[in-house]
Amino acid sequence: MGKRQSRPWVVSDELWLLIEPLLPQPGPKLVEGRPRVPDRQALCGILFVLHTGIQWEYLPQELGFGSGMTCWRRLAAWNEAGVWERLHAILLARLRAARQIDWSREVIDSSHVRAGPKGPKSGPSPVDRARPGSKHHVIVDGQGIPLAVSLTGGNRNDVTQLLPLLKKIPPVAGLVGRPRKRPDTLLGDRGYDHDKYRRIVWAMGIKPLIARRGVPHGSGLGVHRWVVERTISWLHGFRHLRIRWERRDDIHEAFLGLATCLITHRHVQRLC
Repeated sequence: MGKRQSRPWVVSDELWLLIEPLLPQPGPKLVEGRPRVPDRQALCGILFVLHTGIQWEYLPQELGFGSGMTCWRRLAAWNEAGVWERLHAILLARLRAARQIDWSREVIDSSHVRAGPKGPKSGPSPVDRARPGSKHHVIVDGQGIPLAVSLTGGNRNDVTQLLPLLKKIPPVAGLVGRPRKRPDTLLGDRGYDHDKYRRIVWAMGIKPLIARRGVPHGSGLGVHRWVVERTISWLHGFRHLRIRWERRDDIHEAFLGLATCLITHRHVQRLC
């Protein structure tokens, strides 16, 4: 994805120009006290936690990003306001305007992450001796650009998230005509093998290319499916996403949405 800056939590002017108009206006201060931490500095604090995996309470005060609680509150408020969904749609529109989204196929996959405290959207993980865990579900275009992500309990079957992920892809504008959100084909491994869902995907105008259980390996899909595995690896390059530390699912989803935007923004920088 190109050379990474040495301090990736520092918000560039280019990225801030995209994010600032999307942030909700703060309400009036009810109690006089310290001045409000500027949004850009708070975002740097959020990114510091996302990149390093540090716990909120250990956010270094000398960095000038405000307290961990301040950054936590700001992240929760921005997520509730739908900032990351709108930013992601803007970035995808830029990619489509440059004709850089590969609609010929989309690829779907998931990955387990261990959950520290039990909470909503966590469950006994079948790949981690039934310890509490969650799943990151990801769908990407033909070159690995993330189109939608979601969070479920670690015990949820992948196939149950096939339709929700397809429906979560935003309508992507950027060219004259109707926005687009449907690929020509959908690729998935054996975890998505179910004839009921194949029929539904066909009915949506999408050709399903999903490996079947009980059939020897060698379906040939691996030559295309690796892009989603790479994107999941990029997501887990953000250390805070490798283990789900938050009991609240919305906070972890906020981090997941922000990381998705950062990865998509790297594609914009590279392709547009």
